[in-house]
Amino acid sequence: MEQNSYSGNVDGVNTVGSMLIEAFDLPGLSVERRAGNGVGDHLCWRTAAWEGAQPGQRTVMIGHHDTVFPPGSFDVWEDQGERLRGPGVLDMKGGLLVIHSALAALADAGGLADLPLAVISVGDEEIGSADSRSFVEEIVRGAGAALVFEAGRADDSIVIARKGTGKFQVEVKGVAAHAGNHHADGVSAIRALARFIDGIEAMTDYERGVTVNVGMVSGGTSANTVPAEARCAIDFRFIRAADGEDLVRNADRLARDIAGATNARFAINGGIRRQPLEPTDASRALFQRYAACARAAGLDAGECPLIGGGSDANTASAIGVPAIDGLGPRGRGFHTPDEYIEVATLPQRIEALIRLLAAG
Repeated sequence: MEQNSYSGNVDGVNTVGSMLIEAFDLPGLSVERRAGNGVGDHLCWRTAAWEGAQPGQRTVMIGHHDTVFPPGSFDVWEDQGERLRGPGVLDMKGGLLVIHSALAALADAGGLADLPLAVISVGDEEIGSADSRSFVEEIVRGAGAALVFEAGRADDSIVIARKGTGKFQVEVKGVAAHAGNHHADGVSAIRALARFIDGIEAMTDYERGVTVNVGMVSGGTSANTVPAEARCAIDFRFIRAADGEDLVRNADRLARDIAGATNARFAINGGIRRQPLEPTDASRALFQRYAACARAAGLDAGECPLIGGGSDANTASAIGVPAIDGLGPRGRGFHTPDEYIEVATLPQRIEALIRLLAAG
């Protein structure tokens, strides 16, 4: 697809959304377009059987139509025979193609309208799905299965566990003073922030799967001025929801302790962005059902090791819906100019999905 759909290119994302609406104009599907707030629009298609079904009978397929590539950074579309190369072919327009092709085949067979299915494609997944989260939760809540079509793994393994993610923006206010004449009158925001950085980085616990990374730091105005301001940006990841919540509480406690000891003032913005995708008995059963369909289609179907990044599978899982991920075609290089999919895995993924949906 030659249309750029970088998350920040709202018009481009919406153009791709319109293309999807045209492509998914299948018998038995109705579409809803929900306007994004400062991001691309979010889309949902439902079958006729959706409304009358018990929630637990419903299956939701989830994708996104935004990418990470700004206009001019990677505008290549190449058919290399065994591979298709281009921005978002793996993450995750290839996954959308799998969904579309499977539903088109079911429509051709006359069986689509009778299946209680929904398809979601959001316009802001690559920037954390903050705007689309409530839309996804509204549709997914209570469903029996959420199938997420992020990039297929090189070994065809299925994703059933992802870390939760969070971010903090920390700002510290001190008191400026001349470093030579009135050093004692100042309150160093940088010193207070340094203590905070040391403390919060120490909350990393590899055994529990908790990591904290202070990735950006700035502050001060000159070398001979006690700095009145300092700030940092923090990324944190966690495997269990309880650990993420503990980290947020401990970060707040640490800031209050340092503020009391230094007279600096702390403001922490942010927190948990995505809860983890934690395996459950129900999601493992869904994994086994899909794995049998994938093997019947000629794919491998092992359990993927824990993934450090989040997706909309995390959102579904956080409200109790069994979710599996990585159901797009096989490929490599997502988020790089080498992004490609292996064409031969498209029909296999399509067949696997048709088998799963047709089995009910």
